[in-house]
Amino acid sequence: MRVAGISDIHSNLPALAAVLADIDEQNGAPDGIWCLGDIVGYGATPDACTSLVANLAEVSLAGNHDLVVCGGLDIRHFTTAAEEAARWTMKNINATTRDYLKSLEPLEGGHPTGLYHASPRDPVWEYVLSIDQAHDCLTAQRERVCLIGHSHVACYFTRSDGNPTDGQMAQPGTILDMSEGEWLVNPGSVGQPRDGDARASYLTLDTDEWKAVYHRVEYPIHQAANAIIEAELPRQLAERLYVGH
Repeated sequence: MRVAGISDIHSNLPALAAVLADIDEQNGAPDGIWCLGDIVGYGATPDACTSLVANLAEVSLAGNHDLVVCGGLDIRHFTTAAEEAARWTMKNINATTRDYLKSLEPLEGGHPTGLYHASPRDPVWEYVLSIDQAHDCLTAQRERVCLIGHSHVACYFTRSDGNPTDGQMAQPGTILDMSEGEWLVNPGSVGQPRDGDARASYLTLDTDEWKAVYHRVEYPIHQAANAIIEAELPRQLAERLYVGH
């Protein structure tokens, strides 16, 4: 099975459209698209992004931003800008978007890999960015290979043959041979990367050969940024798109 793993779209329609177009160009359409959550939040086009995911993704998880706009989380846990964006999203999404987001969960079983929005230990909130965290998650996870999102950082962690857990940032074109060992893999963010590369990030995964490839895609950032400003959302949410932080 060949799938595309996407995460953390955050209502960024230009980025999502560019990624979906690039996915179609990767030796034809994949067998499925797996979305690891946070379809909405921060950006200004939640309905359009949710509609695309609902129609195209075989798997779709709830992220913390998806949960909060449906009343599933206490908004007081969010930063000021994230809270303002969440309140804007609550007021502006249509009923179809709200119903779809309410139907999602932050983890899903029954697939060749484990699928979690944040981590196997905490599917909603944990940002897995350190070797120690990854080691504990690899120990906790039931599946040999897991996909996670939430941190907005394209990275991977692995452990095998009694060796210590290792982890790396993933560069465009990085190929992972996951045929052996335990793996915790983050495709990075479509709509708001935070790893210093402003391009939209995703990965393709072949679960027969257990190989993954990281991809970065240019998109018209100014369109997403202008939409945020026109919606009178916090300007910092627009400015950060240009720098990938």
